[in-house]
Amino acid sequence: MTNDNRRYLFGPKLVASFLVFLVMFTIAMVLGAADTSLRDVWMALTTRAAGEKMSLLREIRLPREVAAIFVGSALSVAGAIMQGMTRNPLADPGLLGLTAGANAALAITIALIPTANYLGIMVACFIGAAIGALLVFGMGSLKKGGFSPLRMVLAGSAVSAFLYAVAEGVALHFKVSKDVSMWTAGGVVGTSWSQLQIIIPFITIGIILAVILSRQLTILSLSEEVAVGLGQKTMLIKTILFIVMILLAGASVALVGNMAFIGLMIPHLVRPLVGTDYRYIIPMSAVIGAAFMLLADTLGRTVNAPYETPVVALVAVLGLPFFLFIVRKRGKSFL
Repeated sequence: MTNDNRRYLFGPKLVASFLVFLVMFTIAMVLGAADTSLRDVWMALTTRAAGEKMSLLREIRLPREVAAIFVGSALSVAGAIMQGMTRNPLADPGLLGLTAGANAALAITIALIPTANYLGIMVACFIGAAIGALLVFGMGSLKKGGFSPLRMVLAGSAVSAFLYAVAEGVALHFKVSKDVSMWTAGGVVGTSWSQLQIIIPFITIGIILAVILSRQLTILSLSEEVAVGLGQKTMLIKTILFIVMILLAGASVALVGNMAFIGLMIPHLVRPLVGTDYRYIIPMSAVIGAAFMLLADTLGRTVNAPYETPVVALVAVLGLPFFLFIVRKRGKSFL
């Protein structure tokens, strides 16, 4: 199927993806350790009815599913942007230093500023994500030839290992390992509405900016020479896209901790549906990423109910084989 055909069919495909998303949201709200029905969910969302089930749905289950939606969208869009900017099919916020940098900054903040509020921790995660990404991009571009996929992955692995070691060392030295682990466990357990009120605007702004710049990203993903030839201010566009990645990855780590592979998988799953135009990849990745994260959280709550299975473990079980598959295909999508 040509890109033109994919473009004309994008509307119906986006509607279909929204339907999948709504089905996953409904399933995520109904299923869990507590016995709730579709009617209970409807009443909790549309009325002010009181009761134990209503409180559970509104104050515990709904915030965590809203968190899953925004984190899934944020990481998927950040991964798509990274893959487009670097023309590296293996790019992912977790593989290229953003997650590790945010994790290290989070540990340092908890250790040195124990009274920091949630906004302060989130700002620290933004700064850490920026430092991690800058280290990887700097190391990846030291040699002539720039951002080769192999060099970026190697640099990302080295920098991530170093920053995770920094986080562990700080946590052990200051005896805050338990507090850091609670943040970085990789799940949406315990998410509150007060956290979401802070985090959602940043993720929303990041996704909107990504959609606005998606046309420029498409040109940039072809070749920097082509982008310059078409009159693009490549440095300005790269800077804004870099800031968008920091917003999305930093906010996600501040909310759910380490969550690798989502940013790698979702754009690759989306491209066979919509082609290589980022005007379609970005919004579709946001919707499919949200649905995937809802699925992962639902499995985490139900596979071994009433106990929680870490979402990060479930994502890794799917993500690692997918990563190896992409490597085996030498970075080619399913096109």
